[in-house]
Amino acid sequence: MKHPVFARVYPRLAAWAETAGAAEHRRELLAGATGRVIEIGAGHGANFPHYPATVTEVLAVEPEPTLRAQAERAARSAPIPVTVAEGTAEALPAADSSFDVAVTSLVLCSVRDVPTALREIRRVLRGDGELRFYEHIRSHDRRFARYQRFVDVLWPRFSGGCHLVRPTDETIAESGFTVTEARYLRFPAPAVPMSPHVLGTARITGH
Repeated sequence: MKHPVFARVYPRLAAWAETAGAAEHRRELLAGATGRVIEIGAGHGANFPHYPATVTEVLAVEPEPTLRAQAERAARSAPIPVTVAEGTAEALPAADSSFDVAVTSLVLCSVRDVPTALREIRRVLRGDGELRFYEHIRSHDRRFARYQRFVDVLWPRFSGGCHLVRPTDETIAESGFTVTEARYLRFPAPAVPMSPHVLGTARITGH
């Protein structure tokens, strides 16, 4: 899965977003995480500096070669041990029930098959494990969602396959997870088509 142009541009956009508030969102996303963590779609490693000392190790999965190389460099200065691996959300390179926490951060908008990715996350999580998610989503406001659908006709071509109209919050709740916490926010600005976000936690239903 190669998006070389996007991979070169994205870290610059992400750096701006960090100063505009994304860094605080990432810290909130990861606060209190413990044990072994698998991060799906780690990108260039923007989450790495925000992992707390209670995390013993991170397996960071990234399919895009340029971003994966950048993540490998970022892993060297991470405050906790990080191993970067090639793989996709739909076929995670990990054993069943082997992680305490799974993290998705602005990635489920671009995976090819979200339900399959969520099944894979359930597979690699321990029964009492949790999913931490920070994703932009289809707006709950119908008028804004129509605007998103209009922009989404071309948006994925220039954004590494990112889609604006995925109801990711609903899909998580329909895919064998119980959402235990969710905070909805608009970022970075209300008129930006990818501004509706959700930041939350879910556990495997029945545990």
